[in-house]
Amino acid sequence: MVNKTTRTLARESRGRDAADTLRWSVERRLAFIDDRLFWLGEVNRTDLVERFGVSLGQASADIARYLARGPKGVSYDKSAKCYVADASFRPLLAPPDAARFLSELRLLDAGLLPLEDTLLRWVPPFDAAPLPQRKVDPLVLRAVLACIRNALTLEIVYQSMNRAEPTRRLIEPHALTYDGFRWHARAFDHDQGDFRDFVLGRMSKPRLHGPARSKATSDEAWRSFVDLEIAPHPGLTQAQAKAIALDYGLGKGKAAIKVRRALLFYALRRLGLDVDPNVRPPREQHIVLVNRSEIDAWLAAPADDA
Repeated sequence: MVNKTTRTLARESRGRDAADTLRWSVERRLAFIDDRLFWLGEVNRTDLVERFGVSLGQASADIARYLARGPKGVSYDKSAKCYVADASFRPLLAPPDAARFLSELRLLDAGLLPLEDTLLRWVPPFDAAPLPQRKVDPLVLRAVLACIRNALTLEIVYQSMNRAEPTRRLIEPHALTYDGFRWHARAFDHDQGDFRDFVLGRMSKPRLHGPARSKATSDEAWRSFVDLEIAPHPGLTQAQAKAIALDYGLGKGKAAIKVRRALLFYALRRLGLDVDPNVRPPREQHIVLVNRSEIDAWLAAPADDA
């Protein structure tokens, strides 16, 4: 049951809510209460104090403000001195986001997010398959960003896969892309006269030049999209196919993944669809490309990877 002090604060809170729009800082704290009740099933004043550095009085007012909205399945546990949520509780402010929670784990693993800045200030034990560090020179990235923002030409020294020695190149970046392992600059290449991908980690000695002569809107492979139609591998058993359908969210046995033509090769490689599905056994190659003939036609176009 909610105690008397909380009910009093709740009534006062309802009046304040009707009078003015919530400040952003208050909205963040209410969202924290919402998320913590859903994911961990409990919240107390100390959680708010430690997460946001507010006073105990402010934390009490925030919880009262939240309770004034009438969440179902929330009660006060006197012995634990916290509010608990039962199985019927559902967040009030936004739908629960599993992708956000799991993304924070990936950022923690990469050392890009401290625990105190996570959604709940608590994470379960976890680990991730290690990947090699793909270092990018911050001076190179800054120069690329300047070119994207201001439509400029960039001179770089670039180590191509096709040449033994690095060469000077003039490019006109208009976007960044990520292939699942490396970052690229999508740019017009003065040498080839078309748009290509340049790996940021292979760039050095950047020098800004004058205005770009190309237009990002001319990059047809960037502007256009194709659908990858995927389905469980036909060689899987019925139980295996059902498991894969659940894993990949394949409604009615298949799904379409929208991808830019410029990223088509990367998407196929990451999904394991860049080779014939019979090369690997079905238990390893879980999905197949249903519209392979259509996709192969796009792949027949000249490569645009520098």
